[in-house]
Amino acid sequence: MDWMQRSFAVLIALFMGAGLPFAVTQQAQAQQGVPSADQIEMFRNLTPEQQDAILKQLGGSGTGGLGGLSGLGSQSSLGQGQTDRQRQGQGQQGQQGQQGQPSEQDRTAPEGEQQPRIPVIKGEDWVVLEIDFHLAPRPVPLYLQSLYGSQALSQQSLQALQAAGTSATQPGAGSTQAGAMAGAQPSEQSLSEEERNRLQRLMDMIRIRNPYQVSRDGILDLPGFPGIPLLGLTEDQATLRLKIEPAFKNLEVRITRLPIKKTGPDALQPFGYDLFDRSPSTFAPVTNVPVPSDYVIGAGDELDVQLYGTQNRTLRLLVGRDGRINFPELGPINVAGQLFNNVRSTLEGRITRQMIGVRGSVSMGDTRSIRVFVLGEAKRPGSYTISGLGTITSALWSSGGVKPIGSLRKIQLKRQGNLIRELDLYDLLIRGDTTDDTKLLQGDVIFIPPVGATVAVDGEVRRPAVYEVKGESTVADVIQLAGGLTPQADTADAMLTRIDSTQRRLVIPVDLSMAGSKAQGLQNGDLIRVTRLKPTLDSGIVLQGHVFTPGAFAFHPGMHLADVIHSIDELRPNADIHYVLIRRELPPDRRVAVMSADLAAALITPASKANIELQPRDRVVVFDLSAGRDRVIEPVLEELRLQSNSQQPTEVVRIDGRVKVPGEYPLESGMTVNDLVRAGGGLSDAAYGGRAELTRYKVENGETRKTELIDIDIAAALRGDSKGNIVLEPFDNLSIKEVPEWQVQEGVQLNGEVRFPGHYSIKRGETLRSVIARAGGLTSFAFPEGSVFTREELRRREQEQLDMLAERTQHDLIMLALGGVAAGAATGGGGGGGGGAAALTVGQSLIGQLRGSKAVGRLVIDLPRMMKEPPGSADDVILRGGDALYVPKFQQQVTVIGEVQNSTSHLYSPQFSRDNYIQMSGGTTRRADRGRIYVVHANGSVVSHEGSRWFERSEPGIKPGDTVVVPLDTEQLPPLPFWQAVTGIIYNVAIAAAAVHSF
Repeated sequence: MDWMQRSFAVLIALFMGAGLPFAVTQQAQAQQGVPSADQIEMFRNLTPEQQDAILKQLGGSGTGGLGGLSGLGSQSSLGQGQTDRQRQGQGQQGQQGQQGQPSEQDRTAPEGEQQPRIPVIKGEDWVVLEIDFHLAPRPVPLYLQSLYGSQALSQQSLQALQAAGTSATQPGAGSTQAGAMAGAQPSEQSLSEEERNRLQRLMDMIRIRNPYQVSRDGILDLPGFPGIPLLGLTEDQATLRLKIEPAFKNLEVRITRLPIKKTGPDALQPFGYDLFDRSPSTFAPVTNVPVPSDYVIGAGDELDVQLYGTQNRTLRLLVGRDGRINFPELGPINVAGQLFNNVRSTLEGRITRQMIGVRGSVSMGDTRSIRVFVLGEAKRPGSYTISGLGTITSALWSSGGVKPIGSLRKIQLKRQGNLIRELDLYDLLIRGDTTDDTKLLQGDVIFIPPVGATVAVDGEVRRPAVYEVKGESTVADVIQLAGGLTPQADTADAMLTRIDSTQRRLVIPVDLSMAGSKAQGLQNGDLIRVTRLKPTLDSGIVLQGHVFTPGAFAFHPGMHLADVIHSIDELRPNADIHYVLIRRELPPDRRVAVMSADLAAALITPASKANIELQPRDRVVVFDLSAGRDRVIEPVLEELRLQSNSQQPTEVVRIDGRVKVPGEYPLESGMTVNDLVRAGGGLSDAAYGGRAELTRYKVENGETRKTELIDIDIAAALRGDSKGNIVLEPFDNLSIKEVPEWQVQEGVQLNGEVRFPGHYSIKRGETLRSVIARAGGLTSFAFPEGSVFTREELRRREQEQLDMLAERTQHDLIMLALGGVAAGAATGGGGGGGGGAAALTVGQSLIGQLRGSKAVGRLVIDLPRMMKEPPGSADDVILRGGDALYVPKFQQQVTVIGEVQNSTSHLYSPQFSRDNYIQMSGGTTRRADRGRIYVVHANGSVVSHEGSRWFERSEPGIKPGDTVVVPLDTEQLPPLPFWQAVTGIIYNVAIAAAAVHSF
């Protein structure tokens, strides 16, 4: 009882969490003690023991299983009052009438039962069985999330849902779920080796057969287990049912239903029963339709009489229970049991004869309500009150329709024990004939007998279904019921499955031709399967690819390629008119063969061999020169590979090199080098027209494969000369060479103080001095000493080095930090902490600057000396594509950067030395390395001076455009191998970038 109390507590918490947001709207319901629909569905999902325990806690009595509240749950969406009315209408010849109509959900449920809101396992369902020593908790099912989606559940409510679902599958789970489970189920480690191996074999045996199909009776057959009934259980209830099996004592199991839809004959539904799935909008008495002349007047009908002439008034006369109407001037008149047409004639005649100067017009007012009985295989048999104008179908709709086991073709109308009419609903559904839909009278009985013989029709018919046969005795009759055959039906390949007198299931071929289908008889339970025609094109030509009108074309003997593509105008722009691929299937084994055609030649000369004669089922493909051909050619090549063998190698050749579309192509019969070049789109501009190389692979004696190189005169091959235009063999590889020294045209950029700056194309081996001369030389304002020459190759190389240096510096910085932590731990956290932190801060700053630096690719040149020498001298630069020269204007400044008080530029003066410029910038800072100050000249060269001797000059000479760099003193910080190099690189990259970006 302890687990029952915990489960009750969980459910009460769930009800409170889910019900609080609707406390006001459900106040009346709460006062009556009626739970909500969602609460009842949760109650239905619990085990019978949990239901009994909760009912006892609530003051009720245990009902066992799903009784009590479970029965209420099926009607909870209608309310208690509605349930009572339905019970009265079904059990006491009810007064259901118009208010007792079934709900939409009731009408769509099979056998008149309401479908559960929580999915349950039905016959022939597919399920997956999970089994292991430990399984992850099942998440909140989607159907529960949808049920509670409109209630905005809190996190506590979702947790309660999860706990309730877990407790339903694992008794003993509650607030101490983990502890309870640990105590109830031993861990995997506590099992013996023999027991663990036995359980592992059991799990493997069950897993390997997943998924399982439940039998028609809802029985789950597991290997080594007797049948386990699961029909009507939810997933959690089915899981609990499996859990109690002794073999699963030390395991966790979980079952999941797969909502797989049936297909083929299993998916066929009986025809016509879905007519009653949706009811009319109302069953109120019909008052706005004309009353037929054969309507029989009875008690409760109302007649409208309009008098005109000497009197002008309207009378509304009600037919009493005695069958008479009380006409004020004429007295009582008996009208019951008479046709409306006769009553109208009689009244209008008496008014004319007995009331002088008065004439009358009689019409029908409100009609009476009658009570009829719907019995037999109706979804809800009983007594129903319908309009006096109601027919047999009206009564059927009132009762919810016909069960699948009821007949649609022999619905009987009985009156006082006599058979009045037999209604065939197929006449209404298939032919639109309502002749037998007779109007009903008071006390009539509609009886629905069981269904008769049935025949199923599947496949290429317009209405695949299970049909009840009445007068139909042949296959042709049933095909007519199914709406006839579709255009894709194969009339020569239909099959009839039948159970013969010896209970054997046989398959009988059926000829669906007119004579054959009428000759083949039928039996109860037959299944007719009409197959679809094969999708292959038997007689026709398929055109596809880069054309305006692709599709199938009619074939006729003697048809050629030009008969399918009449002109170039039928092709899209950029279509390849010299290589059209034709895929052909050769009889009798449909072996694939490939050929190509020169469409341009075929259109110019239709009588030539280029205009290939076509055969049925040929597929003609036109390629787009601007797109690849692999998407079309690769499937064809794969077909050729699949049909190849040792005696017939794969018919594939390849062309590489300077052609427009290199790649693999199908080997055609008699294909030559010229044909292969045509398949590759022709030679490109860079193709060498002299010689080509053909690589041929041959297998000798079936033992070894050898390679043979064949020199091809490509010019002769393109002319059609047999010496060069040799016939190709499988796996040949033709390589088209490139014209010597053929490259993409290269150029350089000249910017700044040249007479004609811009982009200049260069020839191979041309020098910078030559291009400057072509540009008119330098202007009078040029400053050649400060020229910047950049090269793309150098830029990429420098950037790689910068990235590598940043990574290595980052690694050294990490090692420094780890060393500082270790030293601090050894000394108890004292000493050196401030210096290490300062080093890390400076190092991170340098790494950030290094990663942000972008290489320029500057090459240091002496442009003034180069301009004095002739082109091609030792100082001249041999140009490459992408080189750039930047010639600045004359400069008068000297820049000072680095560890100075104020990094700035100063006007050049011959009297000032390096130190003078540093002093003019405020002098060095405390972190400056005064012994490693260096100068970057305007041309990019670097001059350093790390100390001086008495016989040497103390400072390098300063010129206009120079930059004085005062580096950081890295020796004041914990040593890192690359710090000094990093600071120098950062400064130099910045100087070069500033020079380039100044233009």
